Amino acid sequence: MAMCVEDRISSFPDHILCHILSFLPIEEAVRTSIISTKWRYLFASISTIKFDGHLMRGLTDRNVDSFKNFVDRLLKFPDQVSLDCFRLDDIVSWNDKDRNFDVSDWICAALCRGVKEIDLDLDNLGDILPALLFTCHSLVTLKLVAVGSEITVPSDVCLGNLKTLQLRNASFVGDSIHRLISNCHVLEDLAFIHCDSDYLREVNIQSPSLKRLVLDFDLGESGNLDYVVVINAPNLVYFQYTDAVVEGYTLTNMKSLEKARLNICENDSIDCETSATHLIQGIRNVRSLSLTTDEAIFRTSQLPIFHNLIEFEYGGHGFNGIETWLVEFLHCAPNLETLNLNFPVEAGTRWKALPIEVPSCLSFHLKEIEISCFVTHMIEMVSYFLDNAMVLENLIIRTKGLSVTQTRKVSNQLLQLLKSSKKCLIVIL
Repeated sequence: MAMCVEDRISSFPDHILCHILSFLPIEEAVRTSIISTKWRYLFASISTIKFDGHLMRGLTDRNVDSFKNFVDRLLKFPDQVSLDCFRLDDIVSWNDKDRNFDVSDWICAALCRGVKEIDLDLDNLGDILPALLFTCHSLVTLKLVAVGSEITVPSDVCLGNLKTLQLRNASFVGDSIHRLISNCHVLEDLAFIHCDSDYLREVNIQSPSLKRLVLDFDLGESGNLDYVVVINAPNLVYFQYTDAVVEGYTLTNMKSLEKARLNICENDSIDCETSATHLIQGIRNVRSLSLTTDEAIFRTSQLPIFHNLIEFEYGGHGFNGIETWLVEFLHCAPNLETLNLNFPVEAGTRWKALPIEVPSCLSFHLKEIEISCFVTHMIEMVSYFLDNAMVLENLIIRTKGLSVTQTRKVSNQLLQLLKSSKKCLIVIL
């Protein structure tokens, strides 16, 4: 005798069922309409609408029009709830000229429903962005991936509730960046990732509300580097910057900064030392700093004292002479507690001959040192730290790339080194 199974899910209130459907791919959500009369139109009230490229694979010339009509009805269905998220995720298909999807109209429909998040990954995006997008007061999050697109921000832009703005692979015309950011009055999270700098004269970011900033310009592999970076963000907590050193930096009023990640390389066309030094002077209040560079391009004699710096991570693209530069830098971080080094193989050969006074952080504060990509000739560097780090608690050595025999040999050498700190534990991984 067959057992009757109670359908408890269908007894949930409609708003809970719609919330559940929002986590399903759109085609799966639509299929639930055949469950019962109660479910027939529930999918039309979901608050998250996401279309991605795999939907295109099932479309033929015959059913393209039906699909367009379905999207129109879904977005413009009468008495619909406001949207939490509208996403188009595919770089080519939605802009297929042969099928002529009215993507701009779909975006407008989402905006008219008070959408909170828009996430678009489209080819030639600049040609289809409606002006309404830049004056939508409901938007809280805007993410645009715009390969090959020039984005022109209209003069009347106003995104009064936008908190997160992420732009990837885009080009900006004129002063669009400054105009856009200055009209986002509660912006907290801003990211420009792999954006084209060909048209830039200035990256001007003035935002009292900004807490997180990512500028990733591909280490200057292509494009213009004759621009300046101007940042005034008194509440900025996190700053990440990747590029070749550009013409100039003016970083002011960054007293709240806690963590910074800089990945920079030389630019032969400018006074790199001066410009790079201005960059790092602007982040003097940071507590945690990650620095990756290919040359000792900062003038240590002109660096500020990093009184708040307690964590420093260094990654080198590869150069000689780092020993002196690094120790000079440590003099600028008197309260440093954690040091993480990822050296190129060329470094670490002259530590015994350093004629420099020992930094005070080694004597009084440094508790942990981690050295990644360790090779055998770095023994001298380890010996220097063990000789001078008076309160060191952990020395972590990562020997990735060494053979078992080499690792065993290195372990024996390390364990025989004298230590100024009696409580120092040497960990070899």
